[in-house]
Amino acid sequence: MVDRVWRPGRPCPVGALLAPLRRGAGDPTYRRDGDDHWLGLRAPTGAATLRVRSEPALGEVHAQAWGPGADWALERLPALLGDADDPAGFTPHHDLVARAWERHPDLRIGRTDRVMEALVPAVIEQKVTGQEAFAGFRSLVHRHGERAPGPGGERRLWLQPGPEALRRVPSWEWLRMHIDPARSRPLVRAAGVAGSLERLVTLDGDEADRRLRSLPGIGVWTSAEVRQRALGDADAVSFGDYHLAKEVGWALFGHDIDDERLAEVLEPYRPHRGRAAMLILLAGRRRPRRGPRMAPRTHLPAG
Repeated sequence: MVDRVWRPGRPCPVGALLAPLRRGAGDPTYRRDGDDHWLGLRAPTGAATLRVRSEPALGEVHAQAWGPGADWALERLPALLGDADDPAGFTPHHDLVARAWERHPDLRIGRTDRVMEALVPAVIEQKVTGQEAFAGFRSLVHRHGERAPGPGGERRLWLQPGPEALRRVPSWEWLRMHIDPARSRPLVRAAGVAGSLERLVTLDGDEADRRLRSLPGIGVWTSAEVRQRALGDADAVSFGDYHLAKEVGWALFGHDIDDERLAEVLEPYRPHRGRAAMLILLAGRRRPRRGPRMAPRTHLPAG
């Protein structure tokens, strides 16, 4: 085990900052035990288990890590918790955003610097219900991933399958996990160029977006989901999301809007459009739930 104590010099709500990395309550790569947050990750130097805990009374964040990637995970801890995010120049253009920014002045966007680990669940979540997406991700991790090193394994913490494992998954096995070819094929293609994809963390958001979307099956929504998490891109907006435009519309105007209108609303916030959308969702009234939820598909074989 190696450990680190980090003093961020600002409030650092670990749970809120790490929440975007959790893919549903049953995410096997993320566990919470009281105030301890456990993550299983694949660092460039190898597998790692990372435990993070906030000590707000001391103004500190305490972290421990195990495995070959432990040193890398602790070195990247500040960036993971938003220290690389710079909100300078962010100006609210709506009263609701201004109020939210006053209540959350320490809001930061973390970055994992791990592109494939953001891309895999994002592709699985394309055009399906959250229930189906989270179940497919869990199946993939349990069938083709591995237990996290050190005490992570004892807590049933897992690692996502690496690129080699993804390339070896047969087509029929993807279907058993309720991941259809429209999603499994982009994953296998991405696994074949994983080394190049990981180097996207050195690029700005626009160039990373262009290169991500050059891959077949990777569109605007998936690129934004990856850039938000892997690069901490404060300008990334998940256009095409089933809920986002409607929720922003209700928060600001009291009615639904579409993606075209969402782009107009957020344009003045560039290069902080993603930050503005986050604040709107934090502060706004929620859209009324009407009618049945989108049902998961039933035509795929059982796992």
